[in-house]
Amino acid sequence: MLLAKHTYQILKDFPAEERYGLIDQIRRCAISVPSNIAEGYGRMSDNEFLRFLAIANGSLYELETQILFTSEILPALSDKCASILEEITEEKR
Repeated sequence: MLLAKHTYQILKDFPAEERYGLIDQIRRCAISVPSNIAEGYGRMSDNEFLRFLAIANGSLYELETQILFTSEILPALSDKCASILEEITEEKR
């Protein structure tokens, strides 16, 4: 959830015209990670938990792509994006 929180925090610095585009997409990716982990854990089945962990992992890769794209099109945010990318790398482990 910390990754999602940090991701939401950098979204405040995005230009307003990205509100219904990139911002929404990044929000969905970021919150999907802890949500899928929680849902999988709540299923009380190892197989289901593993399935939801795989979905969460896919969301991490999607989030990574969105943040990499952001750092390319909004260079002023590249330092903040680098911080999020480090957190994503840690979460993947």
